[in-house]
Amino acid sequence: MTDQSIRHLVAQYLDRFPDQAERLAVFTDALADGEHLTDRKTLPGHVTVGAFVVDDRGRLLQIAHKALGRWLNPGGHTEPGDATLADAARRELREETGLAAEHLVLLGDPELPLAVDVHRIPANPAKAEPDHWHFDFRYAFRLTGPAAAIELQLDEVDDHRWIPFEDAGLGPDTARLAEVLGPVGAAD
Repeated sequence: MTDQSIRHLVAQYLDRFPDQAERLAVFTDALADGEHLTDRKTLPGHVTVGAFVVDDRGRLLQIAHKALGRWLNPGGHTEPGDATLADAARRELREETGLAAEHLVLLGDPELPLAVDVHRIPANPAKAEPDHWHFDFRYAFRLTGPAAAIELQLDEVDDHRWIPFEDAGLGPDTARLAEVLGPVGAAD
């Protein structure tokens, strides 16, 4: 993933969702002259990925993130071996929850994320990281087949839960997730 490919994805995303320009202003400013956008050492922020995973009952998977002490969607930093941002989201999902590609179907566009979010991450003295921004590319997946057992990466994650995606506090991303899920997403 090159800086140019990330700029191209963000331009496509904003062409499709022009109402998101203000929400992404910090990111687009960083894109203007930033380099090494997928390197976690890049400041004032860097690209991360997230996964919205919904089961056949319309429930969203969340993890209890140890470092932040919050319920979040699975996700994290990109790595050099990730061919695409969607692949990075699949890898992070597998690492944090044990859910492998055979348990998942990517919903929506295979390259363009369902959502892009910008949020502050507090300083982490243990990793010598100052507070910074995460520019999070979020992809949606449907869990397929029989329910797979969740195997948590216990050094980063304390627990997991399934909640109705409408109750997850996804803000403007809720409507887009409902759209790609179709009628199953409305079931409970």
